[in-house]
Formats: sequence, C-alpha cells, structure tokens
Amino acid sequence: MPGGGISPDGQRWVPSKPGFFLSVRVLSRLFRRLFLESLQKAYEAGKLRFFTTLEALREHLAFTQLLARAQTCEWVVYAKRPFAGPEQVLEYVGRYTHRVAICNQRLQDIDNHRVSFQWKDYRIGGQLKTMTLSADEFIRRFLLHVLPNRFQRIRYYGFLGNRYRQQKLDQCRHLLGMPIPDVRPSQMAPQDYRDRYENLTDRSLRVCPHCQQGHMVLIAILPKSPIPAPIQGNSS
Repeated sequence: MPGGGISPDGQRWVPSKPGFFLSVRVLSRLFRRLFLESLQKAYEAGKLRFFTTLEALREHLAFTQLLARAQTCEWVVYAKRPFAGPEQVLEYVGRYTHRVAICNQRLQDIDNHRVSFQWKDYRIGGQLKTMTLSADEFIRRFLLHVLPNRFQRIRYYGFLGNRYRQQKLDQCRHLLGMPIPDVRPSQMAPQDYRDRYENLTDRSLRVCPHCQQGHMVLIAILPKSPIPAPIQGNSS
C-alpha cells in the first residue's frame, strides 16, 4: 500500500498523513466481525463441510456456540516495521505467493495409501518431525491451499493497476523527483526457466538429482524415430 497518491489533476504527489497505514486494534476487530459474519452465512447456505474432529460442528447449536466464543476473543493482527527493508519483505512474501502448499523435498514416503512428510514444530524451536496421513486426508489438506475458481491471489489497484502501471509509475517518479529507469522490464532479457526455478525453490535443475554434485549438461536432443527399431535376437 503506497503512502500517498497522485492528485486528481495529475500535477502533484499527495502524501498520506503520518501513521496512516492502519490501526491494529481497529483492523483486528473489523476482520473478526467480517470473518464471523461470512462464516455464519456460509453455514446457513450449507456451504461448509466438517470432517474428522470437526464433525460435531454440523449441529447448529455447537456451531453457534463456537461463533459466540470466537466473538468474545480478541483477534490478533500482528504488524510491525520490517527489520531489513521492503526488498526482503517482498522476497519473503513472494516465496508464499508463488509456491504450492508443500514442496517435494518434504515428502518422505507414499505407501499403502498413506503419505509421510516433514513439518516443523515451532513450539520446540522448529524441530523437524514426520507426520503420516491417509492419502484422502493429505489431498484434502493440500486442496485447502488451492484458490476457488475465479479467485486471484494478488490484485493491484490505483496507479499499480496493470493497464497503466508503467505510465503511472513514471509519473509518480517524476513528481517525487526520482530517476526513471532506462530499462523496462519488457525490454530485459527473459530469465532462463532454470534460474527462475532456483530462485523460487532454492534448488537447481543444473545439478544431478541423484548425486547432488555433478552438473547436468545438455549435449543433444535425440529426435523420435518414426519407425520403431526392430528387436534383434538370436534364434536357435
């Protein structure tokens, strides 16, 4: 969220007042009210499904009591200045907005319709532990991280909107007396997919997946033969 905007006539930058960003207490209570109201509407519309330890919430009384307890609690919204700066915040958030729910490295075993994977227990210093779930339960939890149809993970508004973003950003830099970059993102050389993969996952596609030491080097791509080669053998 920017700390200001362009004036209606487009001739000056209008800064926000100090402390404009948010009030944590107001934000937490507003979020609590909106969340519980939406949860109640979803329950009444029959859109909620309860499994395993939550099956008791199918009963209307149990669900109503849960909402009542949640309404009396102070919800926590945590906000503070980043230690290292905005670049590190973007890098941190980017790891969550551009990755799936669980990386392949955490998967340990898939056998007999059960999945074992590693997780960190932050209650004891981030110690690695192993959890085993049925395949159905693992898939259910995984799909909780998949956005519903037509939802978009990140949206931009105002002068950050996609349609006129570059022109508006140039105007903002001009009004703030900042230099305008000479190289546009569209003019930059496209990043190799292997570099993008390594930036997002911290794993290299150039390293041998078996020994983790040798480097994968592309020598040639063999074309597919249109006619299968005959199988030769000895006859007796």
